[in-house]
Amino acid sequence: MLYWLLYQKLFPYFRPFRVFRYLTFRTAFATITALLIALLVGPYIIQKLREFQIGQYIREEGPKAHQKKAGTPTMGGVLICIAVLLPTLLWSDLSNPFVWITVGSTLAFGLIGFADDYIKVVHRRNLGLTSRAKMGYQILASLCVAVALVALQTQGSYSTQLSVPFIKNFRPHLHIGMLSHIPHLALIAFLPFVLFVVLVLVASSNAVNLTDGLDGLAIGCTIITAGALTVLTYVSGHVVFSDYLELARMPMVGELTIFCGSMVGASIGFLWYNAHPAEVFMGDVGSLALGGAIGTVAVIIRQELLLPLIGGIFVLEAASVILQVGSYKLRKGKRIFKMAPLHHHFELLGWSESKVIARFWILALVFALFALTTLKLR
Repeated sequence: MLYWLLYQKLFPYFRPFRVFRYLTFRTAFATITALLIALLVGPYIIQKLREFQIGQYIREEGPKAHQKKAGTPTMGGVLICIAVLLPTLLWSDLSNPFVWITVGSTLAFGLIGFADDYIKVVHRRNLGLTSRAKMGYQILASLCVAVALVALQTQGSYSTQLSVPFIKNFRPHLHIGMLSHIPHLALIAFLPFVLFVVLVLVASSNAVNLTDGLDGLAIGCTIITAGALTVLTYVSGHVVFSDYLELARMPMVGELTIFCGSMVGASIGFLWYNAHPAEVFMGDVGSLALGGAIGTVAVIIRQELLLPLIGGIFVLEAASVILQVGSYKLRKGKRIFKMAPLHHHFELLGWSESKVIARFWILALVFALFALTTLKLR
């Protein structure tokens, strides 16, 4: 919106506005805008959540130290969504379809989380949406993203070619080539790609959701992950850098750098209120929105296989739950961890909450830095 006004409309009359054409400049402003929105609007939203008595429910089987958190305002993810989406709309080129796909995906997953939280805290149903309904809505949102990308592929604006870390000459296409040129069979031809997108987005959104169990843990890891994605989107959209790093050249995805910068700024601002001891929790509306956003950006820039490294902590948390459930069912009640997700296991080992959070942040940073080094390890 501001890009359209300040650069496309006013630049011919006021030459200093040329700075608004630079992606790095607009990304910096989007990050600052998102941070300020989160910091300034945060107290108002927290107060409203208290007034509406939208408090967090704490499971009785969880760590006993968490019982004192009962009643802390939740659904703070509404603040995150506002702080991410508004700067994106203000500073990005709104004629770019990838911006709208990412914004739409974030909003869709956020609405799923909002419905889940609303049922929990307003209707006092601790389970929220049923697992089947929640998963069904996530799959539907992911399908919409996949279909939109297939439409762009048929127009020549996108490629389903997969980027494989460490192997520069192996870039398989996720579609059945012989069917892709037949109009009525195009969607069938791209079925492998559609299923892959659904898997990535559903896994990403749920992984962030599972990580959101300690004050500041999920949002701190999101800052690091979003920071890494900011770098990846920028180099993927930059002609010189993408060519040097032998990445698929996708000039239009550069605009997503602004979205990722907004996610960094919004997450830092939310951490101000979510740091231990938390004044507000993000709830599913925040965790599902952030997970969906991270997965969508990774899909668009063709770095899905690098995503498990970029968000390594999210993967470990999700894997711990899968292993715990699998062990319990297959080994007749035997568990691998004292409690899942993984952060609760370390709490029950005697680690303080602050120590778990800090060490997981450090690991998240190590994972993200290693992911970025793979750009040259090809």
